[in-house]
Amino acid sequence: MEEQRYYLQRVVDDELGEFLEALPAVVLEGARAVGKTRTASRRARTIYTLDRPAHRTLAEADPDHLLRGKRPILLDEWQEVSATWDAVRRAVDTDNRPGQYLLTGSARPSTSPTHSGAGRIVTLRMRPLTLVERGVGTPSVSLHALLTGTRPPVEGGTEVSLEQYVQEIVASGFPGLRGLRGRGLRAQLDGYLGRIVDRDFPGQGLVPRRPDTLWRWMTAYAAATSTVASLETLRDAATAGQGEKPAKETAAAYRDILESLWILDPLPAWTPSKNYLSRLSHPPKHHLVDPALAVRLLGLDAAALLAGTEDGPPIPRDGSLLGHLFESLVTLSVRVFAQAAEAKVRHLRQYSGAREIDLIVVRPDGRIVAIEVKLRSAIRDGDVATLKWLREQIGSDLLDAVVVSTGPHAYRRRDGIAVVPAALLGP
Repeated sequence: MEEQRYYLQRVVDDELGEFLEALPAVVLEGARAVGKTRTASRRARTIYTLDRPAHRTLAEADPDHLLRGKRPILLDEWQEVSATWDAVRRAVDTDNRPGQYLLTGSARPSTSPTHSGAGRIVTLRMRPLTLVERGVGTPSVSLHALLTGTRPPVEGGTEVSLEQYVQEIVASGFPGLRGLRGRGLRAQLDGYLGRIVDRDFPGQGLVPRRPDTLWRWMTAYAAATSTVASLETLRDAATAGQGEKPAKETAAAYRDILESLWILDPLPAWTPSKNYLSRLSHPPKHHLVDPALAVRLLGLDAAALLAGTEDGPPIPRDGSLLGHLFESLVTLSVRVFAQAAEAKVRHLRQYSGAREIDLIVVRPDGRIVAIEVKLRSAIRDGDVATLKWLREQIGSDLLDAVVVSTGPHAYRRRDGIAVVPAALLGP
């Protein structure tokens, strides 16, 4: 992917700056093409790129040599020579002054497990561009403010339409793809997916007997976007029409490697710290790192999504495919904003599936903001029923309740629940 000409300011920039001012070594990790190298390079004075043969050979010969130079020193794609991790760890043990080392990684190492860097090397996750970072709308509602529990004012307007949201689902949040449309965009996304199949996946130690099998698995995950489909359901969807199905162990290995490449970005279930809720189920919700990859794997485009086309493997879902992809787009933004606020994002689902809440943003003290995502402009009473139920169950531990919509205005309903267009939600 070609890098964009101008740097797009990222939410993670402030986090990275804060960490480097206090800590000796920081790892910026995430899928390829999310912008790690560009973001880290802006702060580095010495750069080694370990997926380049010359730098990789140097690192393999003497990892400690890479730690000499003007600091911060950037070790880009450090997992290509996993010994560099231990070299940084030893260096930090000797000298723990802040702002010395930056590492970026697009995969977890498949061999030579590294010694834990706990207390020495801090990890920071980087995801594709949020709507705010793409310049879609001007945010007027802060997730950080909602997490304070002060019920801040919710106001603002936007002209971002449903069609524009759909275009953003298709357009991708990979910085190097911004501005591409049509065939050029499709070719770049195909190339990205092809690299996963041909290079990155085998590089993790598992070579599929038939590459098309891996394509089908990724397509099954794309169809399962924003669902809790079981591994068995995904296996059936990926192997529909085939007599022989892979063993559960093989299926789990496929999933684990796609997660280690950060291509799958599952959303864990919420486990309350108190016993006020019972009969909650715990499977994760499925998300690809960028919903544009899901659209491409399913062979769709903006026109098909707006026409209600439901293509791809048969995965049970409650609601339209477009609604699930919109939820995935919002989830991407909320996860980035929550990380900046030192919060985590989960989802809630009862065993029966009778009640679900799309996003639960959890503060370190366990108190939460609950968010429902609705692909509609006008929010009705039925759209907030589960949020009201949760408020009755957990009382003051619910700091705020929000519906993210495609509408034009942000406001609070008479029942106190905030309604926020996706384009107006920011960090």
